Amino acid sequence: MDGEQVAALAELAQRVRELNEAVVHTEVEVDEVAAIRDEVAALTARLSAARREHPPLVGVGEDGTVRQLAGPVGGVLNPIAPPVAIAVQPDGTARAEFILNVLYEGPPGFVHGGVSAMILDQLLGVAATANGTPGMTATLDLRYRRPTPHGVPLIAEAKVDRTEGRKTFVDARIIGPDERTTVEATATFVMPLR
Repeated sequence: MDGEQVAALAELAQRVRELNEAVVHTEVEVDEVAAIRDEVAALTARLSAARREHPPLVGVGEDGTVRQLAGPVGGVLNPIAPPVAIAVQPDGTARAEFILNVLYEGPPGFVHGGVSAMILDQLLGVAATANGTPGMTATLDLRYRRPTPHGVPLIAEAKVDRTEGRKTFVDARIIGPDERTTVEATATFVMPLR
C-alpha cells in the first residue's frame, strides 16, 4: 500500500469518525435519518467492491514498534480507533497526547474504563517492544484513581520497569488536564517461544 493510498484512506477514516460522532449527537428528522442510512449503505457497497483479505501492516517503525494501520488503538485507517498516536521518547517511555470525544464515553462526561484499559494496554505493549522485549499481554492490572474526562487533552505514558527472561514488566498511566493521574496500569508481557 503506497503513501498516497494510506493518506486517502486515513482521511476517509477521519470523516467516518466525524460521521460516527454526528450519529450520536443528531436530532434530524426520521426521514432524513433514513435517507442518510441509504447513502451510507451505497457508500459501503462502493468501498466493498475491491477488498483485501487482511488489514494492511506497514511494518516495523524506527523505534521497533509494529505499525498497524487498522489497529484498534490509533490505527489511522480504523474509524473506531481512539485517536492515539504513540511516540517513543529517547528514554524508552511510550507517550501519547490525545483528546477523546463522546464516542468513548462511559459515565456521562467521562471516558469508559474499558477504553482507558485498551489505550493503556497498547501503550504498555509499545514500551515493551521499544525496549527490545516484545511480547503478548499476560497480565494487565488497572487502578482507576478518578474519572478520566473526555473532550480535554490527556496524556498517557508507559515505561518498562524490568525484564526477567521472557517476561517484561511495564507501568503506565493516564494523566488528566489537571496533571493528576486518572488511571494506573501494570502489565506483564511474555515473549512467545519460537
